Amino acid sequence: MTSTAGHTQQTEEAERTREGEGAAPPPGPDAGAGAWDDGLIARRAAGATGGGQPPVPLLPAPHTGRPAPGPDGADGDLTARLDALRELTGLSRPRVDAATLAEAGRVLDDAAARRRLSRRHTVVALAGATGSGKSTLFNTLAGVTISDTGVRRPTTSAALACSWTDGAAGLLDRLEIPGRLRRRPVQGPDGPGPLDGLVLIDLPDHDSAAAEHRAQVDRILAHVDAVIWVVDPEKYGDALLHERYLRPMAGHAEVTFVVLNQVDRLPEDAADQVLDDLRRLLDEDGIALGEHGEPGATVLALSALTGDGVGELRDCLGQLTSERRAAARRIGADLDAAADRLRPAYVPTGRVGLSEEAREEFADRLAEAVGAAAAGQAAERAWRRNAGRACGTPWLRLWRWYEARRAPQTAERPPGDTPGEEATTARQRVEQAVRVVADEAASGLPTPWADAVREAAGRGADGLPEALDGLTAPEPAPARPPRPGWWPVAVLAQVSMTLLQVVGGIWLLGQVLGVFTPDLLPPVLLMLAGILGGPCVEYGSRLAARGPARRYGADAERALRDAAAGCGRARVLDPVAAELLRYREVREQYARVLDPVGGDGARGRAGARQGVRVTELSTTPR
Repeated sequence: MTSTAGHTQQTEEAERTREGEGAAPPPGPDAGAGAWDDGLIARRAAGATGGGQPPVPLLPAPHTGRPAPGPDGADGDLTARLDALRELTGLSRPRVDAATLAEAGRVLDDAAARRRLSRRHTVVALAGATGSGKSTLFNTLAGVTISDTGVRRPTTSAALACSWTDGAAGLLDRLEIPGRLRRRPVQGPDGPGPLDGLVLIDLPDHDSAAAEHRAQVDRILAHVDAVIWVVDPEKYGDALLHERYLRPMAGHAEVTFVVLNQVDRLPEDAADQVLDDLRRLLDEDGIALGEHGEPGATVLALSALTGDGVGELRDCLGQLTSERRAAARRIGADLDAAADRLRPAYVPTGRVGLSEEAREEFADRLAEAVGAAAAGQAAERAWRRNAGRACGTPWLRLWRWYEARRAPQTAERPPGDTPGEEATTARQRVEQAVRVVADEAASGLPTPWADAVREAAGRGADGLPEALDGLTAPEPAPARPPRPGWWPVAVLAQVSMTLLQVVGGIWLLGQVLGVFTPDLLPPVLLMLAGILGGPCVEYGSRLAARGPARRYGADAERALRDAAAGCGRARVLDPVAAELLRYREVREQYARVLDPVGGDGARGRAGARQGVRVTELSTTPR
């Protein structure tokens, strides 16, 4: 043991020097290139200043296939998922609270830190309860007594590291394991063999009475690539182990080993029964078991004291290290867990968006608030009144003028319909219209985005009543509405009837005065024709004016309605639509976090494990 420790200390400095990617770079301006940043603004700034990455467009380009492998052999799918999560957090920051995004930020930071370090090494932690025999198993795998064992509990008070290959200094620095606790195993003349690249960590007891031991276990477990849980026949069903560690880490089954140690203390049939019961408990925890070629946790039975079954565990570790995929699997599982926690903030509970019916109802409410129908009726009445003035008999118009001169200039209003009350009622109608359309747009949205939609609608509603008050129809009703082509004919006919009356009256007066030859019939007939023809022309003009007056009123109503709808669209509907578009963008990014290639392959299975269907994230707004 002493010689091994001395050799480790002598090679520690050389190991740091040889390792090109082992030590984490010191913090600096470029240290966060792979860390969690804004994901949108930061990278745009970097692209604008020549900082490396090009600007990221607000709308991501459509995915056309499986991404190519990233730099340094990084898996393309994992790179795409990390980029999508970074974009997701950047776009969501103004809408989703920081506590909800904190876990995603931690995953991005951890993934960036791990991918900067050695990828030819696989860090595996040995974890277990007091007396489970993990330190004995640690020594057995290393081939030399590195970790103290004995009856005193807890025996392991600090994490010990054993690296089969040089170049793991950066990884161990990240785990905060000091150089005096780093060891090398006993190796044959052929070197590390199948365990080339393995870094094994012996952790303190997770159920230790010392709080600092438990804190150290939790901290290191969050950064290792794989975990070997060592349980014994007495405490393999411990509630603390299952509720605090195994159940929350169920999504990390592919990088989890569960080893039933000390089977030498059990009869052979009892060992099988205990192993079956352990599998049952793991299944209840939601941990997929790697049986029949399916990906999942590896469950083994062995005896670290006698060496029985240790060879099988060594073979599994050799396969794990030779694949060099444990780190990527761990990051992928962390991404799955983070996406599952973010689900309530991004997955809708129903269809989202504004329907055409809701938009029409909003326009109807605004038209009612500005009195578009009343304005149309007033325009229709004005058209008819002008038609009556133009085509009515002169005597009737003279009488109406005389009555208007005599009558006081007062306008009667219905009780309780004062201008102040009208303004209050109109404001209430506008506010009600905004609330209804905001609730319709927020229906089905996750809470942060529903709140954002309502806030956008509320901001637009602040000045909407005043803007509607200042509205006028694009073509306001003039004092004299446009005259159709038949008006001059009706006016000429009315003038003719008046002339007949005047001529007949003068003729009759002349006969009375003796100026003309007495003959009452012709002047009387002329007067009767004028007297009866004038009202007939007026009545015919009224009948002919109904259609044009109705169309003129409808045009005035439609113009005011369109003006009110345009004002509501600019102040309320457009901001609401912008929020819905932003939600659609983040929803697409969240779908890429779950599955960057549309649901096939391992990522599709991961999404299914979380109960998330990518199709439910791809519904277009109504």
